[in-house]
Amino acid sequence: MTTAYQIRPYQDQDFPAIQRLNAAEGWTQLVRLHERTQLAWQHSNAALVVEHAGEVIGYVRGMTDTQVTLYICELLIDADFRGQGLAQQLFARLHDRYPTTRIEVLASSSSESFYRGQAFRPFYGFRKSFE
Repeated sequence: MTTAYQIRPYQDQDFPAIQRLNAAEGWTQLVRLHERTQLAWQHSNAALVVEHAGEVIGYVRGMTDTQVTLYICELLIDADFRGQGLAQQLFARLHDRYPTTRIEVLASSSSESFYRGQAFRPFYGFRKSFE
């Protein structure tokens, strides 16, 4: 039996499902800052979701200048669907859409091995929050 997945652009009606995924992953700040997170999605020009059986089971949200840099803000696949190549498919779709850009992403210690396995190389960066 073949499992069908659809990757498509983000639509506003996807946001509740995205917040459910965020909550399940323990990304509480995105859930707590609901309105700001929703505005971030509305202003992101590189945002895709993965659907299975009519349900959003994963996503990638990013921003790009379309020529040089594509910055990934968040990438998340539902835990029940990990290990099936869906994140790689999201990256491939973004690369097809923006073929001249490099992809920049900040990884946590728990996701570092995934990105290394996808041929990402580490780089030095900083983050500052204003809250």
